[in-house]
Parts: sequence; C-alpha cells; structure tokens
Amino acid sequence: VQLQASGGGLVQPGGSLRLSCVTSGDIFKTYDMGWYRQAPGQQREFVAQIVPSGTEYYADSWKDRFAISRENAKNTIFLQMNRLKPEDTAVYYCQARSGNKIYWGKGTQVTVSS
Repeated sequence: VQLQASGGGLVQPGGSLRLSCVTSGDIFKTYDMGWYRQAPGQQREFVAQIVPSGTEYYADSWKDRFAISRENAKNTIFLQMNRLKPEDTAVYYCQARSGNKIYWGKGTQVTVSS
C-alpha cells in the first residue's frame, strides 16, 4: 500500500499550505484517511481524519485552522492549513486505517519560520 504525501515546505507565520495524499482507489474507497504530525522531539499526534462517507474528525488543537477534505475522483485527501504558527513545524504524515490495518506515508516536512 502506497501513500504519497506532498505539499510541505517553508512558509512564513500566518501563511497557508495545502498538503495532499494520494493512494490507490481500493484503499481510498474503504479506509479512513487521516493526517498526523510529528514535531522535533515529540511523539506523533493526530491532526484530522476523514472517513469514506466524508465525515471529518479533528483534534481540538487545530480544528479552527486546519481543514481536511477528499477528492474522490483523484483518490486524494487534503489538509488545508491556515494561519500557520512556528509551532506547526513538523513532519506531516498521511495514514490509511481500517480496523487494525494501518498504513503510513513517508511524510512531508512543514516548516513555519520567518
């Protein structure tokens, strides 16, 4: 199972980025898809999830600034990140999950700095 995340980069505080994660159609149609992040020296933590029906779930910390979405025709999920802060600097990982089957992408680096 391949999960290809992209869209990270260097952005100034207050800026925006949109991350993308593409996978196969079989996975995309049946798995819950989500984003996690891991800041330097920190554990990986949940950011947001979107299930095949389109229902979204967010960690409280970011639900007012981040939005997850999906484009079914492209087997892709997105994470729109707005009003970014230096503490949002992390590697962002895409996850596909169905029961105890969990797959991870390689991650994409987001750096928020002036």
